[in-house]
Amino acid sequence: MSSRTCPDWPRLMEIAPDLQFMHYTVAEAKLPAEVLANLPEVSLQAVAVCCDLERHVFNAEHTDPKVAEALRATHWYDLREWTTTGPGGAPQWGAIPQRRGYP
Repeated sequence: MSSRTCPDWPRLMEIAPDLQFMHYTVAEAKLPAEVLANLPEVSLQAVAVCCDLERHVFNAEHTDPKVAEALRATHWYDLREWTTTGPGGAPQWGAIPQRRGYP
């Protein structure tokens, strides 16, 4: 395990085994511009985000609250949403999964 791996990885693997949560600064994560625009007073080098960068899912428990709120306004998923109504939830027959903010 990398030293950047979320310390709650065993619990997170039970919740969402397809995701790999890592800790980054906001600057390292290279979050979308719309997120950064909503964080004008946040030090991008000092504030943490716990996320799976590839799948665009964040763990709000380990993410700065301001960053989590800014991410919720984008196509990113909160882990709770991912595992219930998002792509990580139980599939429903005939349902076509769609991302928030996209037709």
